[in-house]
Amino acid sequence: MNESQHNSLGWMLDEALRMPEAKHAILLSADGLLMAHSKNISREDAERQAAAMSGLQSLARSTAEFCGNPDMPWQQTITEFDFGYVFLVAAGPRAYVAASATERIDVETMTHRLMELVQRLGKELTAMQRTGVGGSA
Repeated sequence: MNESQHNSLGWMLDEALRMPEAKHAILLSADGLLMAHSKNISREDAERQAAAMSGLQSLARSTAEFCGNPDMPWQQTITEFDFGYVFLVAAGPRAYVAASATERIDVETMTHRLMELVQRLGKELTAMQRTGVGGSA
């Protein structure tokens, strides 16, 4: 499978990043496998980040009890650094979107764009599951 076939949803990530100070985005499975990446990150770097984001998601999910209800589903994690942010958002059944931005990003706008992306990706991922392995519906 060539890069463009493997990265068929990358264009959706690129669209979500069309705002000042947004940098990279990846779509990953819960087990840390890269599903798609924006054009401005190499496949190798995207795969490494996918593995890391899977771990971050797992850690975040394990702290739900700290909020008072360990049975509530995890939705998102935002990590802030002196030089930027990492956003990690639930994107459907066992799928997540991670995005990065500089410290000058409008966090509220970025979060909103990622939520819109998740809505669009949900439809695509559901369609992919129906027509997945073996082409069965």
